[in-house]
Amino acid sequence: MGKYYYDLHIHSCLSPCGDTDMTPANIAGMAAVAGLQIAALTDHNTTDNCPAFWQACKAQGIIPVPGVELTTAEEIHLLCLFRELDGAMAFGERIAAARLPVKNRPDIFGHQLVMDCTDQVLREEETLLLSATSLTLEEGTRMCRTLGGVCMPAHIDRESNGIISVLGTFPAEPGYTSFELSPTGERRELETAYPILQGMGCVTSSDAHYLWDISGAEHSMEIQDEPYSSALVRENLLAILENK
Repeated sequence: MGKYYYDLHIHSCLSPCGDTDMTPANIAGMAAVAGLQIAALTDHNTTDNCPAFWQACKAQGIIPVPGVELTTAEEIHLLCLFRELDGAMAFGERIAAARLPVKNRPDIFGHQLVMDCTDQVLREEETLLLSATSLTLEEGTRMCRTLGGVCMPAHIDRESNGIISVLGTFPAEPGYTSFELSPTGERRELETAYPILQGMGCVTSSDAHYLWDISGAEHSMEIQDEPYSSALVRENLLAILENK
């Protein structure tokens, strides 16, 4: 059993409004400097920088978690995290098919850069990644789970794109086992207002779009890690989020 500091909600330069300094290698380096052991890349509606992030984290001794922040048809943000890169990339392909054909405006939203692990630009994504997809809350959650991922509503304490602000409540279905708070969120207050949250897993992450926003050694979990491997830690982390 080990204590692992984490940040499970980080955006790269591929996300709209993500700073250009948020390259895969820079994120991994900042995570190491900040004292994190686990970091997740969760760009808006794409997983295309996950392969570079995976390699960059390995080089820094950080356990990478490939993921995505999905915007549902209802404009709700869901954090979708995966045990392995293959599952995340398969989910990314399905999200790409559900994205609306709206072109990005780099002058407004910034460039959306796909990179390799040495921070060389491979291409620029032309479709605006900030828009809602055609996937409903139920569809997106089911698809994530089918591909072996864990899905949880993101920053539920926020007005913007939070599940409670959009729906007016925290729904019993599709049966979430965990939720995310923003750094200023108050768990007890929310659990009092929405008793369904009691007993669920809860994580607090940065939603970083700038390097200086990445969490330091603030939020941690006790995770079974023997015999040690990064795959085992990642597996057991997601099992905790599934309340298994």
